[in-house]
Amino acid sequence: MQKITPFLWFDGQAEEAMNFYISIFKNSKVGRVSRFGEAGPGTKGSVMTASFQLEGQEFIALNGGPQFKFTPAISFFVNCETQAEVDELWEKLSAGGQPGRCAWLSDKFGVSWQIVPTRLMKLMQDSDPEKSKRVMQAMLQMTKIDIAALERAYAGK
Repeated sequence: MQKITPFLWFDGQAEEAMNFYISIFKNSKVGRVSRFGEAGPGTKGSVMTASFQLEGQEFIALNGGPQFKFTPAISFFVNCETQAEVDELWEKLSAGGQPGRCAWLSDKFGVSWQIVPTRLMKLMQDSDPEKSKRVMQAMLQMTKIDIAALERAYAGK
């Protein structure tokens, strides 16, 4: 069991969200699902909490009601090795959600994600400040990150 686990508060969509996320990430699985009983406060038989793993990271989802909403102040940063991985995750997670700037998106449940190629961090940490600056300027113009465009900016093309 990991020491710190993200705990996500949903308004009736915990099971749907869990199934959505495990359908997107390859190394994922459902853990324990607890359902409301006669005492409630939710509808008997509906999910109260659900634990699941995405790429080995544990999560817990709660159907807690409408009191709290997700904001971009908390997001999940996903490291991607290839453009194909960026494209696939971006397409699936943003479906029904809202694309944002600079690799950020909110999914259909309002959860914020950053879909970031590892190459971006390497290019931005270059010892040549001019190359890093060009990469940063290119990235700031993007929604979904385009590795080839970052490489062109890095090369000064």
